Amino acid sequence: MRRRLIPLTLSLGLAGLVLAGCAVTTQATTTSQATTSTTELISDVDPAIPQAAAELLAANADGTVVTDDEWSLADAVSITLSGNTASTDAEGVDISGSTVTVTSAGVYRLSGELAGQVVVDAPDDALVVLVLDDATISAVNGAAIQVVGADDVAVNLAGGTTNSVTASTSSEDEASAAIYADTDLTISGTGSLSVTDTGNDGISATDDLAVIGGTITVEAADDGLRGKDSLVISAGAITVTAGGDALKSDQTDDAARGYVWITGGTLEATAGDDGIDAQTDAIITGGTIELAADDDGIHSETALAIAGGSITISRSYEGIESADIRIAGGATEVNSSDDGLNASGNTSSGAAGGGGMSDSGETLTISDGTLLVNADGDGLDSNGTIEMTGGTVTVYGPTAQNNGALDSNGGITVSGGVLVAIGSSGMAESPEESSPQGWLAASANGSAGSTVEISDASGAVIASYTATKTFASVVFSSSDVTDGESYTVAVDGSTTTVTAGQAAAGGMGQGGGGRR
Repeated sequence: MRRRLIPLTLSLGLAGLVLAGCAVTTQATTTSQATTSTTELISDVDPAIPQAAAELLAANADGTVVTDDEWSLADAVSITLSGNTASTDAEGVDISGSTVTVTSAGVYRLSGELAGQVVVDAPDDALVVLVLDDATISAVNGAAIQVVGADDVAVNLAGGTTNSVTASTSSEDEASAAIYADTDLTISGTGSLSVTDTGNDGISATDDLAVIGGTITVEAADDGLRGKDSLVISAGAITVTAGGDALKSDQTDDAARGYVWITGGTLEATAGDDGIDAQTDAIITGGTIELAADDDGIHSETALAIAGGSITISRSYEGIESADIRIAGGATEVNSSDDGLNASGNTSSGAAGGGGMSDSGETLTISDGTLLVNADGDGLDSNGTIEMTGGTVTVYGPTAQNNGALDSNGGITVSGGVLVAIGSSGMAESPEESSPQGWLAASANGSAGSTVEISDASGAVIASYTATKTFASVVFSSSDVTDGESYTVAVDGSTTTVTAGQAAAGGMGQGGGGRR
């Protein structure tokens, strides 16, 4: 069987599958109807990907994609859509009433309007490319585009064209999305595509779903984009409005599948559930992402790494949630009505979601990048440990006393970077006394708009912040702080003198734990 594998050590370039400095072995495979196929084996890890993310990528199965250089538009045969039927001179296409069925490998150009369905039912070794060239497909019953059988299928959006696919499927349907593939599916091209499903999912593949180009708008009653084995996005401009999850991968039978990987493109998503939901890992190494979600902004059951790109979670219940959260690059902003980042749900803890104050093994690690958190619940929360070795983290935490800007069950360690946490005092937590980098904690009151200045014993200002809400606690750590020395925390001119390495009175102190 022909497979085009995307090894997860690539930083993508999915459209080219070329990585300078990596050993590449190309194996030719069978071709049919002027299509070509290659399998790329990448032996080296791209050094541009931080180790925190590269470890997760290496642990997952390779994905599959149909790149644009694997087929030629010159080989395309035309299918003209016309109302309740269609016409073509091509072999390998059956037209029965309003159903157009592609039965052979090849490249097929679809144009016009069809009130019906396009079906791909080709041999198991077939590569089928559907080029949408100003095509409008509106399904009366079931999916508008349904892939029953093939090896791989690509939907290519012809440059300069506007295309539309609409349906109203049900979760009970065999094909439960406007575009549904019981195979690997790739969306590519430079044209535009509007997908609407008023009953269930927008675009769904039971294997791998890859988006490597196009301007794509999806409106779905349930999930927007769903790749059961994996969902990989490397390019394109994607807008999703979903009643369920905006992006989803939900394979539960294989620990190396069920992942979401975003390495490029732009994504703007509004979700009635999670913005991004991965059964195993969620990995972001590039792209510009804007999420507004009624539940989690980004959620994964196993591990979650942000190692590049620009991410804004403008609305969420919990911003980022996983048992293993790794911030290793990029610029991330989180706004949440509960916890900003929540390391919880470790299955070994015996109770998903945590609870109590014991260390249940979850980890939140920050090694690089910038992170801004505005949380009504805990800012940084871990049922296990929080470790920071680099990067810049600013937390504007809760105003309520039953949460804290920092909250861990297993302790907080800072050995590098810049950390400031401004929030309420009732559950305020500080780094461990053994934390390698100096830190200070102060009971200092202020309100939204207040200026917080931190000065050393000589009076030199080493940090300054403008608060976004009412607060009563400030925790700060940087290489400019030396344990045992005195520092002044000034809020709108009112000063508090503290000794670095000593927790403020009234909080939870060091490793104090907190609420979930």
